[in-house]
Amino acid sequence: MLQKNIVEESDISRLPYLQATIKEVFRHHPPAPLLSPHVAEDEARVNDYIIPKNAKIFVNVWAIMRDPSIWNDPESFEPERFLNNDINFGGQHLELIPFGSGRRICPGFPIANLMFHSMVATMCHNFDWKLEKGAESKKLQREEIFGQVLQKKTHLRAIPIKV
Repeated sequence: MLQKNIVEESDISRLPYLQATIKEVFRHHPPAPLLSPHVAEDEARVNDYIIPKNAKIFVNVWAIMRDPSIWNDPESFEPERFLNNDINFGGQHLELIPFGSGRRICPGFPIANLMFHSMVATMCHNFDWKLEKGAESKKLQREEIFGQVLQKKTHLRAIPIKV
């Protein structure tokens, strides 16, 4: 555990479980269920499907990251699945692309990646947390409202306790 109050960027590489947990959060709850639309420059065949030239294509990342042919027990929250492997959400591993991939990856990804890890690490390091009294069941906490971005149906209400 860190012996200082402020978590620095250099500390993140020494926190593999935090990194794995954040990957699992993005796998379970990507910022947007569908990536920005792409347009097919040429006709293409994908498996048994023909995609015509100029077709708009939407990539359903929510479905990819819950696909049982890719993930063991995809509905379960298991950060351990990311320990001791090199899968990351930087766009190279197509099974985990909450920010997209390639030329169309979210332009804010680098700063979001840095800030999210630092913010979560700082909040975990400096506080203990408890759920608000009367908090809903874990099943209800996982329900989402689909739209252009994903929103939780029941908002998480956690109370920080200074350590």
